[in-house]
Amino acid sequence: MKIDKFVLSIIVVIIIAYFFPEWGIENSKIPTNTISAIGISLIFFFYGLKLSPTQLRAGLKNWKLHLLVQGSTFLMFPLLVLILRPFIQNEEQETIWLAFFFLAALPSTVSSSVVMVSMAKGNIPAAIFNASISGIIGIALTPLWMGLFIDNSQTDFDFTEIYLKLIIQIILPVIFGLLLQRFFGEFARKHSSKLTLFDKSIILLIIYKSFAESFYNNIFSAVSLLDLLYLFIGVVVLFGLAFWLTGFIARKLHMNKEDQITAQFCGTKKSLVHGTVFSKIIFGNMATIGIMLLPLMLFHATQILVISVVASKRASDKQIEIE
Repeated sequence: MKIDKFVLSIIVVIIIAYFFPEWGIENSKIPTNTISAIGISLIFFFYGLKLSPTQLRAGLKNWKLHLLVQGSTFLMFPLLVLILRPFIQNEEQETIWLAFFFLAALPSTVSSSVVMVSMAKGNIPAAIFNASISGIIGIALTPLWMGLFIDNSQTDFDFTEIYLKLIIQIILPVIFGLLLQRFFGEFARKHSSKLTLFDKSIILLIIYKSFAESFYNNIFSAVSLLDLLYLFIGVVVLFGLAFWLTGFIARKLHMNKEDQITAQFCGTKKSLVHGTVFSKIIFGNMATIGIMLLPLMLFHATQILVISVVASKRASDKQIEIE
């Protein structure tokens, strides 16, 4: 097993934010806000360039699989976390719960979902369709979910402003990318690995800024190593439940093995790209934004580790059995 380099990079960035938080605060001489805003728009412009209409059309017909993946992503995950809300007893628990709910409300990730489905010999066109459409649906649904529970005293949650930012920073760049795809689409797909490196660099910058502000304001003073262990256990339990439930429903719907794999792999992933971007737009300069990203980053590491192991096992199993 190799440790994912991006996970290591996140750890390094958080360490840098701890020792040098002044680079990422609001009045820093380094224009991190401007750089990240431009970077976000470019990420989704390249996303539009790389979208393949042919592959998306090929995955349209399998509506049962699409409903299961999107239902798992945007309904089952939030409901699993929502069950715990009545047990909240104080403000600290409220913040942690909200961070988990933010994770649960996020769309699926694109690249790793498709790669893992391909490795496990699942339904690749359906994986491309679901992973791609999930990000578009998330632009509408994630803020709606969060708007139900965010306290306006903590952050100015204005649907009009949030959706305006989403349109300017995400939707318009995707549209421009799609319009220019006939000219630069092949080039973007050919250099996909380099564009992915750019995406990850912007994500790391947003993570640094989020944690720098939290460290600078001493937000993590109340978070102990034991708390981090509890967070990690919570993330693993959430992922395990979602993975099992998605597979169980897929079998009950009598899906073939390839579709079962796609449902489990795409329906249980959460996008770190969308999470970091959405956190910047939804939570703004909220003091606890670093804590809001903690479950997501733990989930990111967990999903990569577990899905990689499962995908490798499926790849080596000629019968592609779903346990």
